[in-house]
Amino acid sequence: VQLQAYGGGLVQAGGSLRLSCAASGRTFSTYRMGWFRQAPGKERELVATIRWSGDSTYYTDSVKGRFTISRDNAKNTVNLQMNSLKPEDTAVYYCAAAPPWVAGTLEADFSSWGQGTLVTVSS
Repeated sequence: VQLQAYGGGLVQAGGSLRLSCAASGRTFSTYRMGWFRQAPGKERELVATIRWSGDSTYYTDSVKGRFTISRDNAKNTVNLQMNSLKPEDTAVYYCAAAPPWVAGTLEADFSSWGQGTLVTVSS
């Protein structure tokens, strides 16, 4: 699976952004998809994941209630709707794919990565 993330940009605190990730490959619909982020000077962290069927999602505590992950297997896309953005959400955001035979809860589970898109939230 090859991935390309886009949709980042500069937004004021309290605003919204929608990130998208376009995937190529016939096996996309079987993969768990995830969004990670890496802030300056910090380690990359898992933000959200979604099961291949879309019926199970995971969010890190800091984004619960503000971010929503979704996918469209017919279009080979996964999205991250980010609302009520905070300056601490500033980071490079990466989409990633985990094959169906792993749990998809650790960074090491994700074998395919997009190039990253920068989100900057100003205060």
